Amino acid sequence: MILEVDTLLPKLLPQVFKSIETIQGDGGPGSIKKLNFVEGKFVKHKIESLDKESMSMSYTVIEGDPMLAKAEAIAVELKVEAAADGGSKGEHITTVTPKPGVEVKAEEAMAGKGMAMAVLNAVDAYLVANPQAYA
Repeated sequence: MILEVDTLLPKLLPQVFKSIETIQGDGGPGSIKKLNFVEGKFVKHKIESLDKESMSMSYTVIEGDPMLAKAEAIAVELKVEAAADGGSKGEHITTVTPKPGVEVKAEEAMAGKGMAMAVLNAVDAYLVANPQAYA
């Protein structure tokens, strides 16, 4: 499922994502993905790790995120696992490394959390409603 987010997320959240494309690489570690948002903005991610079996991945934000003006690095770790109730449990950890002498307020660092939770909830709802899709 993690491998198919390029087509799945624009389908599940068309009000947010216009498209997601791999602009460098084969989609695995070292690849760069560009997420194009409906309002015309974009963000680029470099995939650092991708583990199909554990349903986990990590990436760094390399372009397009307003936080990059204050941060040296933004690293994200994602993991999805089955939950006892038949749904799934998602874990999303974002680590922001501020530039020297720059203060990053908690509200700024948490700005993307709402989007991440909306994405995880949409994917979870889709998988619960369509269990055969990725069986």
